[in-house]
Amino acid sequence: MSNKKRYSMLASTAAVAFILAACGNGDTADTDDNGVDENGATEEEVEDDANGETADEGPAPIEFETRVENEGEAIEGGTLSIGYVTDSPFTGIFSYELYTGNPDAIVMQYAMGTLVGTDENYQYDDSGAATVDVDQDTNLVTITLRDDVYWHDGEQVTAGDIAFTHEIIGHPDYTGVRYSSDMQSIVGMEAYKNGEADSIEGITVVDDLTLEIQYESVGVQMLQAGGGIWTYAAPRHYLEDIPVAELESAPEIRENPIGFGPFMVDNIVPGESVSYTRFDDYYLGTPNLERIELETVPSSTAVAAMENHQFDLFLSMPTDQYENFEDIPGYTVLGRQENAYTYIGFKLGEWQGAQEDDEGNVTEPAQNVPDPDAKMADVNLRQAMAYAIDNDAVGARFYQGLRSRATSPIIPNFADYYNDDIEGYPYNPDRANELLDEAGYEDTNGDGFRETPDGEELVINFASMSGGDVAEPISEYYMQSWRNIGLNVQLLDGRLHEFNSFYDRVEADDPNIDIYQAAWGTGSDPTPDGLYGRYAPFNYTRWATEENDAFMEDMLSEQGFDVEWRAEVFREWQEYFMEELPIIPTLFRNEVFPVNNRVGAYDITVGEDPNTPGAGIHTWYLIDEDRATE
Repeated sequence: MSNKKRYSMLASTAAVAFILAACGNGDTADTDDNGVDENGATEEEVEDDANGETADEGPAPIEFETRVENEGEAIEGGTLSIGYVTDSPFTGIFSYELYTGNPDAIVMQYAMGTLVGTDENYQYDDSGAATVDVDQDTNLVTITLRDDVYWHDGEQVTAGDIAFTHEIIGHPDYTGVRYSSDMQSIVGMEAYKNGEADSIEGITVVDDLTLEIQYESVGVQMLQAGGGIWTYAAPRHYLEDIPVAELESAPEIRENPIGFGPFMVDNIVPGESVSYTRFDDYYLGTPNLERIELETVPSSTAVAAMENHQFDLFLSMPTDQYENFEDIPGYTVLGRQENAYTYIGFKLGEWQGAQEDDEGNVTEPAQNVPDPDAKMADVNLRQAMAYAIDNDAVGARFYQGLRSRATSPIIPNFADYYNDDIEGYPYNPDRANELLDEAGYEDTNGDGFRETPDGEELVINFASMSGGDVAEPISEYYMQSWRNIGLNVQLLDGRLHEFNSFYDRVEADDPNIDIYQAAWGTGSDPTPDGLYGRYAPFNYTRWATEENDAFMEDMLSEQGFDVEWRAEVFREWQEYFMEELPIIPTLFRNEVFPVNNRVGAYDITVGEDPNTPGAGIHTWYLIDEDRATE
C-alpha cells in the first residue's frame, strides 16, 4: 500500500506549507524586516530558548467552529471567489493518477470528482457516486456506480472508466508515483506492468456500473478511504488514444480536463488561476452557484486581500498570521485539526529502480535501499538533533496555539491508532549533548563544531522550502539550535528552495541533501506504509528495516480485521519508529477557513452528509450580490 492514500506534499505557504524553516500541506514563522515575529519575539529571543531557557507556553489551543450559516435569502446563481494562499504555483496536472503536489489537489477538487463518500471516521459510506464492498473471504472488491453519474462532456461514467485508471497506473510507461503495493496485489497486475499481458487479469468489468477487482489478499485498511482501493475514474473515451507516457503533458490533462464533479473547468491560467462553470447534470444535483473563480494569493499579501474583502473564501490561510486576520470584519473563521504534519527527514539511502535479468524479467522490484554509511545513519545523531529543537516553542510563538509539538507520524485525528503515551522528543539539549558525546561526536580541533567519530569534518546540509515570512526564521532557529549542541548545519546552497524544485531534488535523492524539512498531508487512512514502507516511492528518507517490514505486513494482514489487535500493532510501531527516528515529526497542525458573511452556509465538518447546505460544493450559495464588509 503506498501512494494510494493520496498523500500530498504540502506546499510552503505560511498556511499549508512545509514549515520549519518553512514547512511544506508543512509551514514557517513570520518575521518582519526587523526580525520580529507576530508575537513580538525577536530571533535572538528564540535563540535564547535554544540555549536552555524555558519557552513561553504561548496561547492556549483555540476551539473553532466547523460550520457557519448566515441569514438571508439565496440569490440566483452568482460567482464564488476563492483565494488559495500559496507561494508555489500549482503545476496544473488535473489527474488523480498523475498529480503529486497538494496545490494540484486543491484546484482539482471542484471539477474532477471522487467516487466514494466517507463518514466521520473516514470510512466508506453510500453518500458518493459509487459504493465499495470488500469480501474478506474471497479477496474480492466490488465497486458499484450510480446510474446517473456523467462526465462533463455528457458521457456516462462507467465501470470501464474505473478500470482505465488502473490500466494507466499499471502501464509499463506510467510516469507517476501511484504504482503502489496495493496495485501490485491485484491479480495479474505485475504481468501487465511488465508488459507480459495486454490486460489485468484481476479486473473484471461486470457491466456498465459494476467493477470487480480480485486481490491476492485484502486487509481492513481497505474499508478506509484511500486505504488500498483506488477509487477514482478517468474518462477512457477522452484519454485512451493518448500514449500513457505523454498523458502528464497532454492538453486533455493540463488545459481542457474533464471530470464528473459539480463544476467544469472553463479556463486555466497555469499556476495562477482557474475558472469553473456549473455542471447542470452533477449527480447530487445542479449546483446553486453559477461560477467559481479561484486565484492564487502570495502569503505576503493574504491578510491584505482579506482586509480588502477580495475573496469569499480563503484556502490555506497562513496560520502563522492568525492574530492579524482573526477579527477582520465581514468574515467568520472556521477551523479544524488538519490531516497533516510537518517533519524533518534524514536522508538514509536511495531509491533503486526495478532490477531485471538479461531477458528483461524483473528480479527485484523498485525499492528503498538504505546506506549504512550514510552521514545521518547513526540513530544517536538523529535523536540528538530531535532533542535539540524546541517545537513546543515553535508552535506557540509562531502559530499562536494553532500548531503543537508532534510526537508521532500518526496524527491525533486517527484516534484509534494514535499512541498518546509517546512523549516524543521534548526540548532537552543536555540529553542531546549526552547522546553525541556517547556516540563519539567530539570537537577535536577546537572550532566549536563536532567531528564524526572517525575524526572527519561533519557538515550537515539542510534543505528547506521558501514560502511566507516565517520560512527563513524557523529554519535559522533550527540551525542555531543544532549549532548550540556543536553540529555544523548549513542551508543547502545557502538558501531556501521553491516547492517544486525542492521536491525534485528530494525525490531524486540529491547527494548534497542530508536532512530536509517538509510536510505530509496524510489523506484519510492511517496506515503508514505509503510513506515509510520499503517499496514506497514517497519514503523520501529511504529508510527500511526488516522490523519495519514486519510491522507493515501485520498492519495490512487479514488479522487486521480485528481492529483492537491492529490498533495495538500501530501503537507498537509508533514506539519503534520514534526510537529509530528516520524523521523528526515536528508539528501537528490546525487549518483555518475565513468565510465571507455573504456565503449562505459553509461546513467543514468531517463526514458531513454532502447534501447538507454548505457541506457539498454543489450546496454552496450566496445571500448577497456584494461581498460583506462587516
